[in-house]
Amino acid sequence: MTDFLFNLHPVVQALLATLFTWTLTAIGASVVFFIKGMSRKLLDTMLGFAAGVMIAASYWSLLAPAIEMSKGKDLPAWFPPVTGFLLGTIFLRGIDKILPHLHLGSPIAEVEGIKTSWQRSTLLVLAITLHNIPEGLAVGVAFGGTAAGLPSATLAGAIVLAVGIGLQNLPEGIAVSMPLRSDGMSRLKSFWYGQLSGMVEPVAGIIGAAAVTVSLGMLPYAMGFAAGAMIFVTVEELIPESQRYGNTDLATFGAMVGFAVMMVLDVGFS
Repeated sequence: MTDFLFNLHPVVQALLATLFTWTLTAIGASVVFFIKGMSRKLLDTMLGFAAGVMIAASYWSLLAPAIEMSKGKDLPAWFPPVTGFLLGTIFLRGIDKILPHLHLGSPIAEVEGIKTSWQRSTLLVLAITLHNIPEGLAVGVAFGGTAAGLPSATLAGAIVLAVGIGLQNLPEGIAVSMPLRSDGMSRLKSFWYGQLSGMVEPVAGIIGAAAVTVSLGMLPYAMGFAAGAMIFVTVEELIPESQRYGNTDLATFGAMVGFAVMMVLDVGFS
């Protein structure tokens, strides 16, 4: 399987990888067909797990390789990844201020972005879509970086990142579809909106891979950018949502396990 991927163009690799992560979002959303409801404690634990995976992936799969490939250059090794990290944060904050969206578990009065009369379901999907943009970018940048031929940007590392992102997409799909079902939406519509939130990942992945293959010099900046965007989403949305209902210990435990799992995957298999 790895040999097959190795012979593909990095943009095609990124497309296949993000189609995989989108598929896992859809699998998570499909749970709505099989169960009527889900324990809030379990859901918060899963959201914590997703947060832990994203934090670990941001460092092990993005920032650490970006720092390594920045060594021995004219600028300090920390400059490209830090610059990209802050730009990613600013970019996500800008979209967060403009795009109308509603975080999971929030009342309709807490809609963020520009004022709109859109339905709650649309606003919830937009919130997760916003969340998935940096995930798609991260996977795309990782695969695009393999074209540089650097020891710190490997195909195995990119695959591990895609697997990690896919794992945390499972609870995300559930976290969208189940609340919509609880609000009275049909199972089919709940599933449709749940998987729809992951559709942006292949688009973002292609953009990320194409950008770094055109200019490999921007790779450490791009990796930092993706990491900053992922950390922003984790701190701004995932962690608060996982603890909104008072299941702090379970959510924290989930985050620790998620971090550990992603660390093992990245260090052990990339």
